[in-house]
Amino acid sequence: MDLTTLRFNDQGLIPAIVQDYLDGTVLMMAWMNAASLAQTLATQETWFWSRSRSELWHKGATSGHTQRVRELRYDCDQDVLLITVEQVGGIACHLGERSCFHQTATNAKSAPPADTLSQIAGIIADRRDHPSPDSYTSRLFAKGQNQILKKLGEESVEVAIAAASEGRARIISEVSDLWFHTLVLLAHHHIDIREVYQELQNRRK
Repeated sequence: MDLTTLRFNDQGLIPAIVQDYLDGTVLMMAWMNAASLAQTLATQETWFWSRSRSELWHKGATSGHTQRVRELRYDCDQDVLLITVEQVGGIACHLGERSCFHQTATNAKSAPPADTLSQIAGIIADRRDHPSPDSYTSRLFAKGQNQILKKLGEESVEVAIAAASEGRARIISEVSDLWFHTLVLLAHHHIDIREVYQELQNRRK
């Protein structure tokens, strides 16, 4: 990367947004200067500039929760960085949370938004762990794996039928049903969707 193309502010700093490379969760935001950016590029782990201590800091050097850089981008104005990382240990926040953005505007604590499939997978896991009689998903878990597999098979056939003769809208609807029931099967086996993402990333290589 040609550092001369970036637009640092008057203090010689540029904001860096750090994002999980698998599910897109925004993990944190920190400041970089030219030296910390150079260290990041050289080590392939994130380094930032501490404005309060006026020194470089290596993310995770103390906690062990380092960030392995997967890709570094900058925006169209070249004054903001976006760094996708593999978060070692799954914790980016100094408060022990996965993301620094774990608070909402109403001060409620919640997981930060990720991609749609990950969000739905989280809801499905909650239905598994906290069953509700009004929940279709909870009732499906209660019926066990055979019923889950039956639904998965039915939805697979319906996707094929929709693709063969029922048009675009039906394909979208049936694929959505198939993906949902696939997520239920994963949750039944306590397999995190990120494990599937990781497998796909490995195959991509």
